[in-house]
Order: sequence, then structure tokens, then C-alpha cells
Amino acid sequence: MSEQTYGDGRARNLEAMLVALAERIQMLKNEGKLLDHAGEIMKLIGDVRSELFHYEVRITYDTPEVAESRRLVDEAKSDAEDTDNKWQKTDWTPDEDDEPTW
Repeated sequence: MSEQTYGDGRARNLEAMLVALAERIQMLKNEGKLLDHAGEIMKLIGDVRSELFHYEVRITYDTPEVAESRRLVDEAKSDAEDTDNKWQKTDWTPDEDDEPTW
């Protein structure tokens, strides 16, 4: 299950990777060496990109329990909407005077 979900620790690691990339780019820029280290920057970007992909895939993954809960809620909403769209039964009965005159 740990491969299918994205925990808080891993999320903090991703944030740290993003910050480290930004700091490294800023440092190289300030030294005037940004383009001299293009290969290093590409590797760092690749690592961050890969981890961002894993984050995006796993953060949207529903565990079987969550998927079942979502299904039940959707089903209940659907049932409620169907009920709202049907005639509601009442205790009303026609009086003798209300008989149709066809």
C-alpha cells in the first residue's frame, strides 16, 4: 500500500527537493555560472520531475476503502436526487365533490 499512497514524510522530502533546486539555481545565477552547470541542473530537474510525477499519481490514488466510500456517497446522492424527482405520496384523498366530470 505504501507504493500507492504518498505519505507526509515523502511530501516533505519533495518540498525540500524543490527548495534545494531553487536555491542551487539561485546560487549558480549569483555566481554567473548557471549555464556552465546546465548538466547538473538538468539532472536535478529530472529528479524533481520524477518525484513530482509520483506525487501527482499517488496523491490522486484512491485506496480500495476510499473508493468504496466514494461509491457509497455517490450512490446515496443519486438515490436522493431520484427521490426528489418523483411524486411524493400524500394522505390526500378526493372528496365526493372532487370527482371528475368527464
